Amino acid sequence: MVLFNYIIPVSMYVTVEMQKFLGSYFLTWDEEMFDETTGEGPLVNTSDLNEELGQVEYIFTDKTGTLTENNMEFIECCIEGHVYIPHVICNGQILPDCMGIDMIDSSPGSGGKEREDLFFRALCLCHTVQVKDEDHADGEKKSSQSGKSSVYISSSPDEVALVEGIQRLGYTFLRLKDNYMEICNRENDIERFELLQTLTFDSVRRRMSVIVKSTTGDIFLFCKGADSSIFPRVREGKVDQIRARVERNAVEGLRTLCIAYKRFSQEEYAAAEKLLRSAQLALQDREKKLAEAYEQIEQNLILLGATAVEDRLQEKAADTIEALQKAGIKVWVLTGDKMETAAATCYACKLFRRNTQLLELTTKKIEEQSLHDVLFELSKTVLRHSESLTRDNFSGFSTDFQDYGLIIDGAALSLIMKPREDGSSTNYREVFLEICRNCSAVLCCRMAPLQKAQIVKLIKTSREHPITLAIGDGANDVSMILEAHVGIGIIGKEGRQAARNSDYAIPKFKHLKKMLLVHGHFYYVRIAELVQYFFYKNVCFIFPQFLYQFFCGFSQQPLYDTAYLTLYNISFTSLPILLYSLIEQHVSMEMLKRDPTLYRDIAKNALLRWRLFIYWTFLGLFDAVVFFFGAYFLFDNATVTSNGQMLGNWTFGTLVFTVLVFTVTLKLALDTQYWTWINHFVIWGSLVFYIVFSLLWGGIVW
Repeated sequence: MVLFNYIIPVSMYVTVEMQKFLGSYFLTWDEEMFDETTGEGPLVNTSDLNEELGQVEYIFTDKTGTLTENNMEFIECCIEGHVYIPHVICNGQILPDCMGIDMIDSSPGSGGKEREDLFFRALCLCHTVQVKDEDHADGEKKSSQSGKSSVYISSSPDEVALVEGIQRLGYTFLRLKDNYMEICNRENDIERFELLQTLTFDSVRRRMSVIVKSTTGDIFLFCKGADSSIFPRVREGKVDQIRARVERNAVEGLRTLCIAYKRFSQEEYAAAEKLLRSAQLALQDREKKLAEAYEQIEQNLILLGATAVEDRLQEKAADTIEALQKAGIKVWVLTGDKMETAAATCYACKLFRRNTQLLELTTKKIEEQSLHDVLFELSKTVLRHSESLTRDNFSGFSTDFQDYGLIIDGAALSLIMKPREDGSSTNYREVFLEICRNCSAVLCCRMAPLQKAQIVKLIKTSREHPITLAIGDGANDVSMILEAHVGIGIIGKEGRQAARNSDYAIPKFKHLKKMLLVHGHFYYVRIAELVQYFFYKNVCFIFPQFLYQFFCGFSQQPLYDTAYLTLYNISFTSLPILLYSLIEQHVSMEMLKRDPTLYRDIAKNALLRWRLFIYWTFLGLFDAVVFFFGAYFLFDNATVTSNGQMLGNWTFGTLVFTVLVFTVTLKLALDTQYWTWINHFVIWGSLVFYIVFSLLWGGIVW
């Protein structure tokens, strides 16, 4: 046992760790993945997952800030059916004042002006934006009246876009000081509102509110949020006209928010404050009690209008998604946005193509039919098609192949995930997974952060156990990044939470292409060769020792000298394979970037299959037999021993060992496709080192 324990490559563990750790630096040194504008490069938070980057089968990506730039631009607002667009261009002239384009009825009416002012005030007050005054070089400040004197900062780019957009329509938010919010209206009068309460935004409620008190003593609640969370709480207002406008904007890919308000009497406010105070001071379940209090207060609102903000796609987002799909990776977009907005973005970034047939699994569909019927109808559609068409693996997306795209929303997902009354998990999950497997792209909209993680877990634990990758940029993506096998954070505008909780961080979505298709591919090929080669060289090393037992009466006599036994894995054959596994490129980088389908060749752990492992083991055994019996029959020849030298077992062992070291090192040289001076240095260097060492050890010391 002691003699044969060398067949276990303990040094392989060390080499693999070094290869992973040093290999991860190649990612951080990649200049193509450096972003000039932000001055950020890729970050590696863990080096244990390098080769997983070459095995990804599913990518789950967030939309805002990941596929899009998170640079918001205010496009328009719609107040009671009248659409306002800042700086409308008319005959090439920019009209500075706002231009009311009447959509439904021409006259705003008497209440219209009041509602309009309320809408603008709501946008100026209902946010968490901070104002940062810009100091001049000589220290004097610009007057606070001149519009653009201050810079707005906020945790959400949407809010900044809205406050700046309203500024262009005549209302400026000046500052929040000692709990008083100051705004400057169109007549350049400064209005002050006392901020009584802020009902903060969260991703479950999808809205935020403020309660303010004006100088005249009126108490208002202003609420802004997603249409799905505001419309059910509205009791009056022109709901249909505003809803039509919101849906039209969503189809164009704009992000929409609705604004509503409600006026409190002193007694109502006192009751609301009491409710909030008791929730805020609760020691147990504070979050839950606060949510219930918010729910009670944000009722019976009056709808004022809606806003539309545009968020542009990141550059090369479409190319990246197209390349990833060609590489055989399925891309899923998980977002909190409205379905129409998200679908428009998905078309823009080529997730859905023109010929993609969209299948919907949404709350609206489920209301019309039961979940059961909808699911089985979809699975029939998808499976019928996949049976009639055996898909050609190589051509990727051939023209006659019907692409399916699935759209699912958060509410429908929670119905699918909900366990049955009898406690058993429904078979809906299986049907749902079957549908997803046959869709080339899936879009999940209106997702809560925890649902994103649920989806990833669902795919991750399905029967094929695919390798999943999640990529996002904000705190709301952290749960999904932690759930997936590989988590990638984007160093974006929403803080560093995603980047800190991820395994890798990259500046832009487009860098994902090179990270997977080039670096991931290389990492996987290198580590596969490293592991196989290690077993091969150790089989070559120890099998002659086993054969020797038949010739030494099983007396545990070592074939090799102790120094050779110890140094074989440590110094004679260690460096060539380590450096091979750091810099080998079996195909050039350009080629891998140009042809994403090469990624499919290594999918599903193709290089560490049994067939290859057995090939390497047999090669090792064959080589060992040749080394041992070659030397054995050579020594049988009388001419070798005729000059009266005493040739013992050490001489025999050293001959076997010399042939062994040369063979395994040259085998690696044959496998090397990409030669650099480093390869030459370590391969020939270790052979020279072996010869010099043998001269000293065998010739002089002995």
